[in-house]
Amino acid sequence: AVIFDNGSGLFKAGIAGDSGPRSVFTAIVGRSKVKPAMLGAGQKECYIGEEAQSKRGVLSLNYPVDHGIVTCWDDMERIWRHVYDYELRIKADERPVLLTEAPLNPLQNREKMAEIMFEDFMVPAMYVAVQATLALYASARITGIVLDSGDGVTHTVPIYEGYCLPHAVSRLDVAGRDITEYFMKLLLESGYSFVSTAEREIVRDIKEKLCYVALDPTQEMKAKPEEIMKEYRLPDNNIIQIGNQLFRAPETLFAPANVGVEAPGVHKMIFNSIMKCDIDERILKEMKLQAPAGVFVRIIAPPERKYCVWIGASILTSLTSFRQMWVTKSDYRDFGAAAIHRKCF
Repeated sequence: AVIFDNGSGLFKAGIAGDSGPRSVFTAIVGRSKVKPAMLGAGQKECYIGEEAQSKRGVLSLNYPVDHGIVTCWDDMERIWRHVYDYELRIKADERPVLLTEAPLNPLQNREKMAEIMFEDFMVPAMYVAVQATLALYASARITGIVLDSGDGVTHTVPIYEGYCLPHAVSRLDVAGRDITEYFMKLLLESGYSFVSTAEREIVRDIKEKLCYVALDPTQEMKAKPEEIMKEYRLPDNNIIQIGNQLFRAPETLFAPANVGVEAPGVHKMIFNSIMKCDIDERILKEMKLQAPAGVFVRIIAPPERKYCVWIGASILTSLTSFRQMWVTKSDYRDFGAAAIHRKCF
């Protein structure tokens, strides 16, 4: 089977049974700013992934997945077609496909996925699974609460015996992209201006390499500047020095008010989700502060968590018992796009 993990920032694709995805690229589509009729030889109307990133100066860029939800189906279909033709180099009608979705994804989005896959790609069978559930499978568990914070959206998802509990899911529209933007603002206050889309990628790289979550941000703010100062070499070989911005940016996950979002932080979201049910050390500390005495809290953060959802999907589709879960072409013929709701919960 083929597995497509549709993230807001990264698209992961591969074949079931593999230990990791074969193709990982930025989920972005770039269209030429000039009219198609005026394109020169060798120029394409649209570019996908890293190719679009490298030509960002002459393209208008679009992320088809925004805050975990597909907002542009034409571009999403282009990405899927690109993966089949150029990344995996296999025919869509030869293998079933498993697609991932965010918790609380609108039902019509799921139906649209089924429609495109059966009508346009002619897949023999498909399945749609919630990303957080798959991430839990990847850590060899079927019950737990998953904090899924990607590029576009953060969810806390309680899962019992492999089933997501929708009534207890909490959603926060603050994630990696928002932290990058807030980090850009903090750097600007220090005199470092990063404004273009190309410069945004530099800031994202600084964030991924140097930023950290402080165990106690108040204490960290009292530290001497030289104790927390880090250096980063820019592509033009200039070196910049960055101080408390390195932990103030990720602090947004615990204090969304920093970016103007009136919502509880991730530690409170987790607690609220647990209460509605029948980032590691810091989360553990916050959870222990809120948990009653004697309640043991354990946080699992596997090193390969960037691909946890994809790995979980690979495990799930490799199970012999999963064969009966596929939504087949005959199901689609009998029940239409709504067939997807009969087996995918």
